[in-house]
Amino acid sequence: MSSINFIGGEKGGVGKSVTARVLAQYFIDRSRPFVGFDTDRSHGSFTRFYEGFASPVVVDSFEGLDTIVNGFEANPNQSVIVDLAAQTLAPLSSWIKESDLFDVFKELGVAVNFWHVLDDGRDSTDLLGTLIDTFGTRPNYIVVQNYGRGSDFGMLLGSQSLSKATAAGAQVIAMPRLHETSMRKIDAQNTSFWKAVNDKTGPAALGLLERQRVKTWLATAYAAFDTLPL
Repeated sequence: MSSINFIGGEKGGVGKSVTARVLAQYFIDRSRPFVGFDTDRSHGSFTRFYEGFASPVVVDSFEGLDTIVNGFEANPNQSVIVDLAAQTLAPLSSWIKESDLFDVFKELGVAVNFWHVLDDGRDSTDLLGTLIDTFGTRPNYIVVQNYGRGSDFGMLLGSQSLSKATAAGAQVIAMPRLHETSMRKIDAQNTSFWKAVNDKTGPAALGLLERQRVKTWLATAYAAFDTLPL
C-alpha cells in the first residue's frame, strides 16, 4: 500500500512540521519510498531538514498542488508527505473537490490520510471538527495529540469534534515529547533525526544520553505509526 499524507492542523505552532519530519524518518528507516512537499513559505523547515526528499510547493495554485500527485502514475508504490502550512484548508479543499481526488486515489489504491496535529488548546480541537465537516467520511483521519505542545488533552477527549472524528473512523495517536534541549540542538543544525541519533563525532553531535533519548522518542512514535494506513 502507498499513501498520501496531509500533515495539517490549520493552527500555527502545533508541531505539524515536526510530525512531517518524524514521518519522513519513519519511511526512511522502514525503507519505504516517498517524496515530501512543504507548503510553508515562512520557514520551510521540512525542506531544510530533509533536503533531497522534500521540495516546496505553492498550496494556493492548482498547478502547484497537482505536482503533489502527478508522480503516482509513474511510481504507484511511492508515498507522499505534505507538510501543510496554517490556514490552508480552504484552497486544499477546493483543489480536492474540483479534482475528484478521493475517487482518483480510490482507483489507484492509495490511502488518503489527513493528519490533524493538536496542541491542548480549544482552537485545535474546534478545527478538528471543521476538518471532519469539510471532507466527511471519505479520507482516513489521524488525530495527533502532540505532547511537545501540550500536556492535558481532556478538552479534546470530551469534545464534539472528537466524537465526529471517531464516527468518521479516525485513529487517535500520541506524539511523545522530546526533551526540549535535544530538540533545540537538532533544530539549530537543520539536521535529520537519523543524524541526530547516529552522529557521534561531528561539531553538532548530541551526547550519549541525548542520542538515546532521541532514539527512544522515535521508537515510541514509530510504534504508533505502525498502526496506521501508511
